[in-house]
Amino acid sequence: MGRHLASGMLVACTLPLAAAPLEVRVTDPAGKPLAGVVVFAESPEAKAALKPAAGIEIAQTGKQFVPPVTVIPTGTAVSFPNRDTVRHHVYSFSPAKKFEIKLYVGTPANPVVFDQPGIAVLGCNIHDHMVAWVVIVDTPYFAQTGADGKVNFPNLPAGGYRLRAWHAGLPVGATPTDQALQMGAGAQQAVVTLAGPK
Repeated sequence: MGRHLASGMLVACTLPLAAAPLEVRVTDPAGKPLAGVVVFAESPEAKAALKPAAGIEIAQTGKQFVPPVTVIPTGTAVSFPNRDTVRHHVYSFSPAKKFEIKLYVGTPANPVVFDQPGIAVLGCNIHDHMVAWVVIVDTPYFAQTGADGKVNFPNLPAGGYRLRAWHAGLPVGATPTDQALQMGAGAQQAVVTLAGPK
């Protein structure tokens, strides 16, 4: 887009892309809303706008990881404070991030940087029942559904996206669902059907 000056020269103007609200509803195949689903919208432009999050932690409390599911932009550093009175040994063998924090108490000096997108499953070598997931996404547009199965993105820029969804109840190794999304200048709604969460 441009504007004409009195001399007849055309000067380029950069206008911000229009943004609009997007509501996503996630259901199972029977139409029942699904809570706790990670929903994210990917595009080359979204990846270019990506910034690591600050102050993210996954604690060990009551011999559990808290929170059980953490969604972060790629490049985010995560701290793992142990708030229990027993030692934990946190690890991930997932392709998205392999790491190990051997038996420790307190908070390790060095956080773990999750530097590539994907899903990392966390465990504890001492307490086999402990499990958590880190979903690393190449976009700043992500959220988790509430009890109503919905998420809202209040200002999603216009353009083409891959709308993706994942749930911790899916089989181990399951990849997020993937469907095309075209955002315009007006509010939109999308429905995602997710089969398989337990």
